[in-house]
Amino acid sequence: MPECCQFIVVPNPSLHPKCYSGRRPLRTLVSSNVRHLMSDIGFTHVALPVRSLAASAPFYAKYASMQTVHQRPGVVWVSDRTRPFALVLIETSNEIKPLLPMAHLGVGVRSREEVDRLCQLAREDQCLAREPEDSGPPVGYWALIRDPDGHTLEVAYGQELGSAVESSA
Repeated sequence: MPECCQFIVVPNPSLHPKCYSGRRPLRTLVSSNVRHLMSDIGFTHVALPVRSLAASAPFYAKYASMQTVHQRPGVVWVSDRTRPFALVLIETSNEIKPLLPMAHLGVGVRSREEVDRLCQLAREDQCLAREPEDSGPPVGYWALIRDPDGHTLEVAYGQELGSAVESSA
């Protein structure tokens, strides 16, 4: 087991209501009595300048299943909660140089149908930058969507990143 992984046993309030004080463990991955603590070691975030947090946070919720995990004036962290990684949205009035197709944020989804569903929403919102395309393994089925500031979000299915990382270890 990598040094960054730790396991703890967490009381189950339904089994031991008198023992459970309402405290929750910090950052857990699975919902059982044995939980995997997420580590802040490795790649933890990408900071992205945006004009409006009120426009950008809902965009990433809609198209990347990301939820706000931290906020303070002018800054919102959004995460899909699958790993200790956040997209840090920083509101600015400075010039924004958007991530364009070669420089983009990539999000894996569960199916080709999910790529198609997100593309239909993006068409309706007039932010679809590139129609879905099947490039075969290891690239998979993907499309490009523009966020409110012109940054490019790739939604993809079948990119095989997990197996590439595991097989190289």
